Order: sequence, then C-alpha cells, then structure tokens
Amino acid sequence: MSRGTAIDLCYLVAAVGFIVALKALSSPRHARAGNLLGAAGMALAIGATFARAGLGHLALIVIAMVVGVAIGVPAARLVKMTAMPQMVAAFNGVGGGAAAVVSITEFLGTDPRTVATYKVLEVVFGVLVGSVSLSGSALAFAKLQELMSTRPITYPAQQIINAIVGLTILGFALALLVSPSTALLWVLLVLALVLGVIFVLPIGGADVPVLISLLNSFTGLAVAASGFTLNSNVLVVAGTLVGASGTLLTRMMSVAMGRSLPNILFSAFGSVVTASGSTEASGGRSVRAGTPDDVGTLLAYSRRVAIVPGYGLAVAQAQHTAKELADALMARGADVFYAIHPVAGRMPGHMNVLLAEANVPYDELKEMDEANIEMPTTDVALVVGANDTVNPAARDTPGSPIYGMPIINADQAQHVVFLKRSMRPGFAGIDNDLLYDPKTTMLFGDAKDTLQKLVTAVKRA
Repeated sequence: MSRGTAIDLCYLVAAVGFIVALKALSSPRHARAGNLLGAAGMALAIGATFARAGLGHLALIVIAMVVGVAIGVPAARLVKMTAMPQMVAAFNGVGGGAAAVVSITEFLGTDPRTVATYKVLEVVFGVLVGSVSLSGSALAFAKLQELMSTRPITYPAQQIINAIVGLTILGFALALLVSPSTALLWVLLVLALVLGVIFVLPIGGADVPVLISLLNSFTGLAVAASGFTLNSNVLVVAGTLVGASGTLLTRMMSVAMGRSLPNILFSAFGSVVTASGSTEASGGRSVRAGTPDDVGTLLAYSRRVAIVPGYGLAVAQAQHTAKELADALMARGADVFYAIHPVAGRMPGHMNVLLAEANVPYDELKEMDEANIEMPTTDVALVVGANDTVNPAARDTPGSPIYGMPIINADQAQHVVFLKRSMRPGFAGIDNDLLYDPKTTMLFGDAKDTLQKLVTAVKRA
C-alpha cells in the first residue's frame, strides 16, 4: 500500500468517525463516547496530514498547535456552564477566521492572471463566509458576555444599509471572478467583516444562541471551501458536516421558539418590555411571596413534583442542590421528574449537561412534550431560574412577541413555586403572567441558597 493510499484511508476512517460521533452526540447516553470518537477522528486526520510528503514549515505548524492547545485546553476545562455559549461563539469565530486566512493565503500564493475561475470562487466564498462568521461571532460573544447591550441595536435605514453592503459585496465578488486582484480581495475582506457586525447588531440576547448555531454552520461551509482550495477531502467532509448539522440545529431551535428564522434574524426581537406592550413590568399587579419553610412543607406532602430548570439554575450552580432536593422528596415517596425545554438555558442540551454533571439519572429527565402530559397530574411545578420557557403568553396571548413558542405548561400543575432573584424579565424581555397567578408562590433569592433551605425544610417536615 502506497503512502498516499494509506493517508486517504486514514482520512476516510476519520470522516466516518466524525459522522458516527455526530450521531452519538444526539443522545445524552452516548454523548461522551461520541465526543471522544470525534476527537480521535480528528487526531487521526492530523496525524495523517503530518505523514504527507512535502509538508513544509513543520516547526511553525507545531508551534501553532502548541499555542492552540495551551489556550484551548484551559479554556475548555475552566469555562463555567453558563459561559459555554460564549466559548462556542469564540471558538466558532476563530474557525471562521482561520478558514478565511487559508483562502487568502492560497490566493496570495498564486498568479491572479493565471488562476482558474473556480479557484477564485472557492477563495471568495471562504473569505466572505469565514469573515462574516469571525466578526459576527465576536459580536455574539460580546452580547452574551454582556460586554455590550444584549438588546437589539437598531438605527434608521438599517435594512437599506445592510442591503447596500450586501450588494456591494456581491459586486466586488463578481469583479474578482472576472478580474482577480489582491486589492479587490482585501476590500472584500473588510466589507465581509462589516457585514458580520451589522448582521448581528439588531439581534437581541434571547436570539443570540440561534445566531451562534447559524454562524457555526457558516464556519463549516467556509472550512469546506478551504478544503476545496487545499484539495483536502477530510476538510471538505468535516466542514460539510458542521455546516449541515449547524443548519439543522438552527432550524430545530427556531421551531422550539415557535418562530421562523427570518423573524429571529430581522425582527429586532427583545426590544419589547412586556407581553402586552406596556412599559411597566407588572401593570400594578402583585405577587404572592412565600417562605422556604412553607414551600418545603408543601413539597414534603406532594405526590408528584416537576422541577423545571432554566438559566438561573446554571448561574447559581445549583444543579447538585436540586438533585439533593429531588432525592429528599423521593425518599418520602414522591415521584420527581425534571421538565426540560429544548432551549432552556442558552443552548440546546444546556440543562441536560448541567444535570448530568450532578449525576441526575437520564430517566428522570423528560423532554417538553412528555413533561406536558404529566403536568395536569403534578402537585407542584418547581420553576428554578426559568422564565420565558414557562410563560403562558406564548400559548394564550396572540399579541405577545413570543406567541407560538412551545412552552413547559407549568401553569397546569396544582401549585407553582417560582425561584427567582427578582421580578426582572427573562431573555425575551417580556413580563410573565405566571408570576401573578393566584396558585403561584414566589421564593426570591439565590437559587442554590433557596434550594438548600428547601432541602432542610423537607427533611424537617
């Protein structure tokens, strides 16, 4: 077997590993194995690349890899679960930027007068999509990290300006295809970076996770274009897989939010303060606040309890305490389950991973549709840090900005207990009528501290 054949075989095995890894990642039971399999496939692909004849600049490649590992490993190990979307945005942006740099480098290494048109097209696509992903992901990171306002940022004639920038980019791309030029390529790069910024500005914090998924698919397509430019089949396969899976995930998240992708990207959602359009959060309504002792007694004598986790649970790092409370209730004979909304937290699977970290058994996790079947026979729905995903306005109020979004029907339980720090709205920036429901009891404070008090109260009851 020749060296080239062996390398191609390694690439084929790596590509199959990527595909099987994606399939395994679709289930919490196999996600860890899938992650390891994907990493092993990438390690094999990298090793095969080093075995290629004529590979130059080995020292620079090794140095770059060492620097990347020195940055990536600590970042991945030390990142908090609440900051995971920011890390995804950052890594995704770096990937898009790398794809753009590869395309630019390949173009600079050729004679523009003799380069084939299809090669120029590959370069143009890689630079355009990779640069949009880079600047867009950087801005998404800033929004999620609250380095800037998470509200949609709009300005007069915004859509017209976006259209002008887009058409200008199209014009320069066509000009590059007709008459390849390094100067035109640099202009295209700058315009693409600008497009990424103005594309992300009007998207509110509640919709940024969907945006990240879309930008992730952009990065995959840019990587695939780099694969064509470098004649690397493994890059084409890997990039296409990322692009396709990112597109599917974006669609699934849009469905879970009950909105179309164009509505998410172009409606400047999140600038509304209340579901009714009023600028006052409560409209003069009052809530019923309780004490941990009272709620603990209610939970202790309940037959079925649903725990509905949200971003607040992640912020407080209260997953272990939530499991401790569930264990205390089950020790008293209660049936306890966790109701998981598809977009609870900031990314799909956020709550699943968080609860897996606390060793919550998979069979105690119920997806939204399954959990909603159980809600009418549930004694207490304990909402921990969730807000928009249990807002009845999404189901009952046609005028609400989130109308049509599937929710956890926590309001159908016999009693609702809401753990929140304050009456501040969730990511969507709208009021939640469930907070004012007569059967809802509010427990204000840090989720972890409040849950610990509930554990004590349940054991004492």
